[in-house]
Amino acid sequence: MAEYRSGSHSLYDIQYHFVWVTKYRYHVLRGEVAERARELIRQSCMSRDIKILKGHVSKEHVHLLVSCPPSLSPAKVMQYLKGRSSRLLQEEFPHLKKRYWGQHLWARGYFCATVGTVTEEQVKAYIEAHDEAPPEENFKISE
Repeated sequence: MAEYRSGSHSLYDIQYHFVWVTKYRYHVLRGEVAERARELIRQSCMSRDIKILKGHVSKEHVHLLVSCPPSLSPAKVMQYLKGRSSRLLQEEFPHLKKRYWGQHLWARGYFCATVGTVTEEQVKAYIEAHDEAPPEENFKISE
């Protein structure tokens, strides 16, 4: 049975699978940059009442399975996550600001699917398959 969440006047189970990539697919999400990106995404999600069910930071893209309140559209979720993380990562890491001189860390588009076309287990297994090492937690970083 689904784990329903509640708002002030709603009961919901809305889950999205998001994937977005770095501009030009540069492999910049490594080490401290990847850890900081994960932390910024976590902070942004917590501030908007978005629950991260599963996530993965690869060298040039991010996978995220989230549960969102009905007041947030997928486009708004991406606007918050990509906008804030891009701005703060470039402020904190000068080599990113130099590489992405146009101030855009992330590519323009993103992928979004609801967890209704495929099961939640299939999405989790897909995200899990990105690394051969066993997962330590729900949101990890590729080496």
